[in-house]
Amino acid sequence: MRSHYGDTLRIAFFTDTYLPSRDGVVTSILLTKREMERMGHEVFVFAPEPARGDPREEGVHYFPSIGFRRYQGYRIPMLPTDNIPILSELKVDVIHAHGLFFMGMRSMLAGRGLGLPVVVTFHTMVMDAAKFYNFTPLPDETASRLLWIYVKRLLQRAEVVISPTEAIKKELNALAPKIRRVEVIPTGIEEGRFNPRLDGSKVRKKLGLEDKKVILHVGRIAKEKNLDLVLQGFALLHMERPDTVLMIVGEGPAKNEYLKKAKEMKIDGSTIFTGFVSDDELPLYYAACDVFTLASKFETQGIVILEAMATGKPVTGINYRAVAEIIRDGKNGYLFEEDPKSWKAAVQSALNAPLEIKQEAVKRAASFSTKEGSERLIEIYNFAIRSKAARVRGKLH
Repeated sequence: MRSHYGDTLRIAFFTDTYLPSRDGVVTSILLTKREMERMGHEVFVFAPEPARGDPREEGVHYFPSIGFRRYQGYRIPMLPTDNIPILSELKVDVIHAHGLFFMGMRSMLAGRGLGLPVVVTFHTMVMDAAKFYNFTPLPDETASRLLWIYVKRLLQRAEVVISPTEAIKKELNALAPKIRRVEVIPTGIEEGRFNPRLDGSKVRKKLGLEDKKVILHVGRIAKEKNLDLVLQGFALLHMERPDTVLMIVGEGPAKNEYLKKAKEMKIDGSTIFTGFVSDDELPLYYAACDVFTLASKFETQGIVILEAMATGKPVTGINYRAVAEIIRDGKNGYLFEEDPKSWKAAVQSALNAPLEIKQEAVKRAASFSTKEGSERLIEIYNFAIRSKAARVRGKLH
């Protein structure tokens, strides 16, 4: 498929979250954008403008936004604006929406106005978020139901919906059977950046962890990440294994709450909240741990699990959705139920994991390639361009 400029596609990424905020969506966008550009395509990012004083990235098209009080660090681009002239000037071939809310809606309006195909990646189980961030006077259950009605309609208008995992694809097909096409394309990880040869000794020395067994959690510190379960499980583990330390990497709106909980549970002396860790340093924090854990039921993929696996670390994850799809219990990691005792048992198994578990983890991570995922996305974009053109012709006739 030829675009406005030969074989090079011009792609607009629409997102509700972007730098300087950091989460799985931002990571996915950055990795995909980098690989697309390496392949010779052009990617334009449309995102909420950062708060005053925060850094801005050159070339990003920002939309006026306001802060979201219930989720520190996030911006809502709800102010009126028109993106159609910009997209028209850029001669965009396809729109890829990475957000389902304001920017997702804008992507659909722009697609309709310009006759452009819209591809949507379902990054986040937004319906599950209602009970944590419901800013309406409606009961959580009602808000979640209304949210899903909106999301379902948005997904059914897309030429293609991208699901990061088979588990999420099944849910989407069941909840929105009129979606035109759903394809599973996971976000890969950077080849070589996370690997078993990394040396985490400097991190361990800096934090005084030389003689400790370190359990690592990486991600935004938010209620939906289910850190309550991790803290409760660690409290049980630490009573039996006083040489263990829980290291929580990241920032987020619930950090102060979890700092307080750790103190109340009397594990604050063995729980380290590192705060934000730069991209350059992050691989060394994985290398510094003995076990990685993720208790979030909110994940559509769980990139952090793959990063830990690629580093050759035994991983533990909750037996739910995408996490249970990546981790094969007893083969490349260990699954646990939503119970502190189950978490403790899985982590104990991981602390004693044989070499085979670590080797299988590295193999599993290697199967998630950013290059392969981006190549498949290009195929999807070309299909979407043809599909949209055919539907437009059909309406004209």
